[in-house]
Amino acid sequence: MFKKILLVDDDALVLNSTRRYLEERGFAVACAENGSEAVAVARESRPDLVITDAEMKGLDGFALCRAIKETEGFAGVPVIIISGHKISEEDILAGYNRGADDYILKPFSFPVLLAKLKAVMKRYEAFSGKTAKISRFGMVVDPENRTVAIKGEVIKLTRKEFDLLTVLLTEEGRLLGIPYLLETVWGYDPASYNDPHTVGVHVSSLRKKLGPEIGDHITSVTGHGYKFE
Repeated sequence: MFKKILLVDDDALVLNSTRRYLEERGFAVACAENGSEAVAVARESRPDLVITDAEMKGLDGFALCRAIKETEGFAGVPVIIISGHKISEEDILAGYNRGADDYILKPFSFPVLLAKLKAVMKRYEAFSGKTAKISRFGMVVDPENRTVAIKGEVIKLTRKEFDLLTVLLTEEGRLLGIPYLLETVWGYDPASYNDPHTVGVHVSSLRKKLGPEIGDHITSVTGHGYKFE
């Protein structure tokens, strides 16, 4: 169960009010006022989840996200980024490629933040239960350590690419619809967001990184979804 949260924001009012709200709901909250401080606090507090403001002086939220994900032992720590500016889909996809797990736009309500937290936790707990290694066509996927190797060579995937590959492999041979993938991998509510472009971009990138020998096993059915054959 996710209980320890690292909260990062250079606005003291936002930082303290959010901390109080989360602590009242049973979370242990460590705080940092900037990205550099957050890296040190993360090493000490070992959080289960990080919530960071996007716009900060020095190490901003996106750079912090990357630093967290690339630190040994922290690759499995989810990061939610809070932004005060409207974010385009391209920006969101770029952020996901840098390791972000979800976004919240300011101003936001605390119940919305809590709902986002729970959604991210649910996704991580679902994937963390898959610990057995999966071997296909010379590729070895290790869900516990979140690594992919092809013929002994480690392939660097983004978090969403890794989760997408894991879902396709664990449901091998089954056609997975766009709404199912958006909900399972991205945590989107299919009733409010059902854009196939998000999945398509990640499938295209995943195929390219895996190479044709393996990537071609990810097949698509236009207008319906994808499957690993």
